[in-house]
Amino acid sequence: SGVSSERVFTLRTVEDTLRIRRFVEERKPKTAVLAGGGFIGLEMAENLVEMGVSVTIVQRPKQLLAPLDADMASFVHAEMRRHGVVLRLSETVTGFRQDGDSVLTLLEESEPLHSDMVLLAIGVTPDTHLAKETGLRLGIRGSIAVNERMETSVPDIYAVGDAVEVTHFVTGQKALISLAGPANKQGRIAADNICGGNSHFHGSQGSSVLKLFGLTVASTGINEKAAQAAGIAYDRVVLFPASHAAYYPGAQSMAMKVLYEKESLRLLGVQIVGGDGVDKRIDVLATAIRAKMTALELTELDLSYAPPYSSAKDPVNMAGFMIEDLENGKVRQFHWNDVEDLPCDGSAALLDVRTEGEYRRGHLNGFRNIPLDDLREHLDELERDKPVYVNCQTGLRSYLACRLLTQYGFTCAHLSGGYSFYQVVTQERQTARSAYPCGMEKL
Repeated sequence: SGVSSERVFTLRTVEDTLRIRRFVEERKPKTAVLAGGGFIGLEMAENLVEMGVSVTIVQRPKQLLAPLDADMASFVHAEMRRHGVVLRLSETVTGFRQDGDSVLTLLEESEPLHSDMVLLAIGVTPDTHLAKETGLRLGIRGSIAVNERMETSVPDIYAVGDAVEVTHFVTGQKALISLAGPANKQGRIAADNICGGNSHFHGSQGSSVLKLFGLTVASTGINEKAAQAAGIAYDRVVLFPASHAAYYPGAQSMAMKVLYEKESLRLLGVQIVGGDGVDKRIDVLATAIRAKMTALELTELDLSYAPPYSSAKDPVNMAGFMIEDLENGKVRQFHWNDVEDLPCDGSAALLDVRTEGEYRRGHLNGFRNIPLDDLREHLDELERDKPVYVNCQTGLRSYLACRLLTQYGFTCAHLSGGYSFYQVVTQERQTARSAYPCGMEKL
């Protein structure tokens, strides 16, 4: 209710864009509520903030950007809050009411929000009334069912874009993927077939990239939630590689999460959040998924290298090396959501191998600090019949510590993504953009 208010906007057409901009320039709103935390909502939030508007985002799920897993979405939450955006997650909008020169956004279980304008960006629904009236066969969520030639159930009628269901390239299941890249490819295929050709669309994997203030957020393939829904047994690695050689000025860390199928080792999906170099790596990994490469084959990719652009071991190669070490049994890992369940009764050793200064600035409860450089001199203080759980800043030093400890007869595992990732996920704290390869912040 209340969506007809002149202060409630949607953003679907160019005309909508002009209407919103004209309203902001002429009425100079100080506050805005955005209902929805997907691509449109977040891009609008960035633009409104840049125009001096205070923004609140209301989102029914407990995270922004559904293509991301909740842990990776934490980076987005931190960046939005850093720019003053208020996030009201796990809240449901029930309607709107005009209140003089402002709008009340009515919430299901909270007090209404007052604002000078509202933007509705609650998702994409296929607009298929014409297809229904024509009697075309429909697919999931009222979309139009088509074959690989983009042909509907009625001969000589074709459909493309956000209105049609597609086959997801990774899962093989029917899906709705509302992105411009697949839509344009489908249009070309439909045109070929209308003109007597025989072109086929082989599915979409949902590759996307988004600019948010100083962040670039990208994903391709499926996330953990989708893998679980599809019944796929998977594992994942988290790493924080630099955008280019760390000794060359301007290197920025990015957070990468790579999912792969346990049995076949095929790549399932990738999520990357960072600055420079994110778009380059997501496109390489999207291509690898399309080529049906295994995770181990990432180690062999011959990618271009010069210090201003990459590292001799590119972040894509590094993901492959990490998965190779896991699958070969060289190292074991545990994840941020396992930390609270670690034994604190003395039956295991909890070890933080960062420097003393890093440890003092914050550490996991129960973890003892022995810097990696001093570890060999303190081995006699650890009991070989007890498992060792190792943590560092981003996972590199804990990996090295585990390799050392394993060679001395210890059983150990290291924290995937390290303390940095744990902090982002549990506290939504901004991570250091500029860091050494070991993860230590450059001060």
